[in-house]
Amino acid sequence: MIDFLIKSTLSLTILLAVYHVVLEKEKMHQFNRFYLLFCIVFSFSIPFITIEIIQESLNPLLGNTTILPGEATTTIIEESTDYWLITLWSLYSIVTLALTIRFGRNIWKLTSRIKSNPVVEYKNSKLVLVKEKILPHTFLNTIFINETDYRNRKIEAELYTHELIHVTQKHTLDILFIETLKVLFWFNPIFILYKKAIQLNHEFLADEKVVKSYNNVPFYQNLLLSVANVNSNYYLASNLNYSITKKRLIMMTKTTSASRAILKKLVLLPLFSGILLFSCSKTVEKEKTAETTITGMEKYFENTTFLIKDDKGNIIADKKFSELTSEEKKNVPPPPPPPPPAPNNPQETSRQLEDQKNAVGPKYAEISVRAITTIKVKKNTIHNTAAVTEKPTFPGGMDKFYDFVAKNYKAPSSPNLKGKVYLTFIVEKDGALSEFKVLRDIGYGTGEEAVRVLKLSPKWIPGTVGNKSVRVLYSLPITIQTAK
Repeated sequence: MIDFLIKSTLSLTILLAVYHVVLEKEKMHQFNRFYLLFCIVFSFSIPFITIEIIQESLNPLLGNTTILPGEATTTIIEESTDYWLITLWSLYSIVTLALTIRFGRNIWKLTSRIKSNPVVEYKNSKLVLVKEKILPHTFLNTIFINETDYRNRKIEAELYTHELIHVTQKHTLDILFIETLKVLFWFNPIFILYKKAIQLNHEFLADEKVVKSYNNVPFYQNLLLSVANVNSNYYLASNLNYSITKKRLIMMTKTTSASRAILKKLVLLPLFSGILLFSCSKTVEKEKTAETTITGMEKYFENTTFLIKDDKGNIIADKKFSELTSEEKKNVPPPPPPPPPAPNNPQETSRQLEDQKNAVGPKYAEISVRAITTIKVKKNTIHNTAAVTEKPTFPGGMDKFYDFVAKNYKAPSSPNLKGKVYLTFIVEKDGALSEFKVLRDIGYGTGEEAVRVLKLSPKWIPGTVGNKSVRVLYSLPITIQTAK
């Protein structure tokens, strides 16, 4: 959550600053409206986007380090109550609830005025005639005006046109969107600035239409100035006299050339790309030899039969390279290195490289695999983890298993309890767990609880000898530590 707030707020701040410096003063208001709304959606999307940059590492394909899952331990820690976190969430919930009620109350007040006052159809909108002395203002497809001024025809045509633009371009939806965000993210002042920028741009759009329709800028400017001191109590409505400032009056007479507008828009492409790359890029290491070495080894050993020997030197199986398990591939000897180039003889060097490229491995090669004692497995033989080709494992890996245990294990209520529970169980051929035995525990029901959790476990990936599933005896220590 913190990462989401930091990344989105940083992006919102940068993009709004660019808007004020580069775009706000230009007469391209439709584009600016799209830009402001897109900035919010873009910034909220950034924390959920990851761009992986592959960085090759020099780790060899065939390593010698093996981590045995059975040797790992998982720690169950009973966390103490975080009262600060509870207090913060409670404060957030109370303030958000209060703002939600205020938001709903304002919508209800506007809809109530529509139902309780006369309504007149006017072009693509509805005129709601109210008795209060108000300036025209718009909510969705409804324009609120004073009934007396309407009957006496004291409302100028320019004002009707101005409000109709708010209706036809659906400016109220922008306001409702940003107000919803203000309710949810009330602690972030950036949305207050975005609302001001969006509302001012709405007025630019409406003013532009009036100027084009009537071509009388001085009269319209004087009309706006004459109503500049009248305020509206409805912050969800588009108000005629919103921010009648020098910016708005100057914008009526300003022009922006097409080439200048295109140049300004092109500047934004590297901006968005830079933010995306900076915020979402993640370097992922990839073994440099992982693909190329496997491909080369498969080609080199494609005609080689590998004789699998146990630790006593007995041949227990023969396989092609593609049939080897990952454990067996670790014991495959690497292909011989290329010969040194012939000095001062490019043709000889070229021939050597071609021979190396087309080289094939020996007809037979031996692999010694530790702890494989027989390929003929008796029906109910129980193997230990050191005597199998592939060890049994939890679906998704042992880290997932430890997460499963930690989520389901109910630590005893006794404080300051610390120790290990040692137990064994059988991983059956189908992956089911059975024959649980507690070798040692620390009392307070810790052993019984460990067995209960293991019985909830989904089926494991069974262990194998050769290519056959076998029953495997698995031992597991679990570390228990309760809060003080």
